[in-house]
Amino acid sequence: MEDRTAGFVGLGLMGLPMAANLLRAGWAVTAWNRSEGPLRELVAHGGHSAPNVSSLRDLPVIAFMLPDLSFIEDATAGLLASWEETPPQAGTAVVVMSSVSPSKVQVFGRTVQEASHGRAAVVDAPVSGGTRGATGGTLAIMAGGAADDFRRLEPFFAAMGTTVRHMGALGSGSLAKACNQLIVGTTTAALAEAAELAERSGMDPAALFDVLAGGLAGSRVLENVGPRLVRKDYIPTGPAKFMHKDLSFVLESAEAAGAAVPMATAGVELYAELRRQGLGDKDLAVVRQAISNLSDNTDNAGAAETATKGTAAP
Repeated sequence: MEDRTAGFVGLGLMGLPMAANLLRAGWAVTAWNRSEGPLRELVAHGGHSAPNVSSLRDLPVIAFMLPDLSFIEDATAGLLASWEETPPQAGTAVVVMSSVSPSKVQVFGRTVQEASHGRAAVVDAPVSGGTRGATGGTLAIMAGGAADDFRRLEPFFAAMGTTVRHMGALGSGSLAKACNQLIVGTTTAALAEAAELAERSGMDPAALFDVLAGGLAGSRVLENVGPRLVRKDYIPTGPAKFMHKDLSFVLESAEAAGAAVPMATAGVELYAELRRQGLGDKDLAVVRQAISNLSDNTDNAGAAETATKGTAAP
C-alpha cells in the first residue's frame, strides 16, 4: 500500500497501543474516540484527532476497534450517508478489528458496499494477544475478505502484528477469532477450576501451575493468565464479559455449520454466570472468582441440607 494514511476509531485498552504502533511504523493516523483522553495521548505521539467518523471518509483505510458490531454500525451511520451522496475513492477499506459475529459482519459488508456504490469493501480482521500483544506489536491478526484487499492491507497489519493470515472470504476472520476464544475461554476456565480445587484442598496453586507448565498441560494461556489466576489479580487487561459474547458467536457459527460444540455451550453458561455475579468488567481471570462463588454456594447448600436432615423428625 503506497498511501500510508489511515483512520482509526476506538482507542481503548487495545486500540490505543495498536494506533500508536501504526504511527511508529510510519503511518499517518487520524483517530476518533468517544472520550478525549486517549485522543490527546495519540496526538502526543504524532497522531491527529478527527471531529467525527464521517471526516475520515476519504482515507484509504478506516479501522474500527469497538466493543461489538452494533457500536461500529452506529459509528458509521453518518459515514455511509456521506458515501451515498458522494462515493469514496475506489478501494477504500473498512477494517473491522473487533470480535464480531461472522454472519453479521457479512451483512455489514454488503451494507458498506451498497452505500459506497461498490467503492469500499469490508475486511474483518480481529486480533488476539491482549494488551501485551497490542503494545508490543505482536498481535495475531486473522483476516477475512477479498484476497486483493488483504494483500493491499498487509503493510497495515504488519505494523500491529507478527502473525497475519488471510483466512478466507469475509466473515472468516471472525470465525477464526471465535475458535480462538473457544480455546482461550474454556482453557482459562479449566485453569481457574484447577487453581480453586488445589487451594481448597490445601495445595499451592502456584506450585501446581509450575509443574503443569512442564508437561502436556503447558500452554500460552497458562503462561499468560496463570499468574493472574494464582494472584487473584483481576485488574482488567480485557473485560471478562466479552468472552460471553465471543463464545455466543461460536454457538451461532456451530448452529449454521451443524457442528456440536459442548465445550462452548458449557463456557457460554459459565461466563453468563460470571456476568450475573457482576464480575464482567474485571479481567478474564476473574472466572476463578466466579467459580469460587459457585463453590461457596454449593458448600452453603450442602450445609443447609445437612442441618435440615439433622432436625428432621425421625
